[in-house]
Amino acid sequence: MSAWLAQAAPGIASVFGLPFMQRALIAIALLAVAAAIVGVFINFRELEFVSDGLVHAVFPGLVVGSLIGGPAGLLPGAVAAAVLAALLFTLLGRSGSSPARSVGARDAGIAVVLTGLFSLGIVLVSRSESYVSQLQELLFGRILTVTSAQLWQIAVVACFAIAIVLVTRRAQLFRAFDPAGFEAAGFSGFRTDLALNVSVALLVVAGVQALGVLMVVAILVVPVAVARLLTSRLALLAPVAALVTLAAGAAGLWGSFEWSLRGSVSASPGAMIVLSLVALYGVAAAGAVLLRRSGRGERTGARA
Repeated sequence: MSAWLAQAAPGIASVFGLPFMQRALIAIALLAVAAAIVGVFINFRELEFVSDGLVHAVFPGLVVGSLIGGPAGLLPGAVAAAVLAALLFTLLGRSGSSPARSVGARDAGIAVVLTGLFSLGIVLVSRSESYVSQLQELLFGRILTVTSAQLWQIAVVACFAIAIVLVTRRAQLFRAFDPAGFEAAGFSGFRTDLALNVSVALLVVAGVQALGVLMVVAILVVPVAVARLLTSRLALLAPVAALVTLAAGAAGLWGSFEWSLRGSVSASPGAMIVLSLVALYGVAAAGAVLLRRSGRGERTGARA
């Protein structure tokens, strides 16, 4: 094992010494911090499906922005679509006369909007001559071609998303753990929900240029799920989730580079990052199961 690490360490250092790999890792680090903070509230509020809907709802905005302004139009188009989708999903979440009906109406409405807007994006992008390549870039991102200007865009948009969540964090936690008390205390559920949805939408905008539409939802959901398996302390959830994303990002980038360099296939960095996240979740879940069984065995032995 130590011999393998000694051989791998210089290889990893040389890979991440390349400028484009450094920019890719910086982009992942920025997204890791923002996604961890926002993802904690997504997990507490059980809004993973809403987040998936927001990710897909941004897609037609990306397409329209790209068709109108080229690469420079991606960010404005994504921002417009994200804010509109956040408002629409917030309104859908407040439909229904009872909590059960509200959840059912929300999920059904989100499913309709998700499929409709995503299909609209596919139809629009199919008008382009470079349909296949452009669709692949929008869905899976171009993490290895991130520029310094895009890094600044990612940082600014991610900071806005973090700021919205941190400003409303008390209301978000109150609504997550005591919805009835939240309403009885006179807090505005619409403003609280809209704030979280806007922060998620902005984070989607921040990450979609690098990771693409289909990969963003993974960094919003999976790292926090891993963190909740590893720790039950609220203050540690976001740092652990950020470290999980950063570790998966580094592993995915390195694995993609090595596989593409030495193998016969060109591995997608975004897909490798997501597979690394899923692998970490599998390891954490297996470890949690083993710990629970071990704890039961020790309690049984103590009673005996």
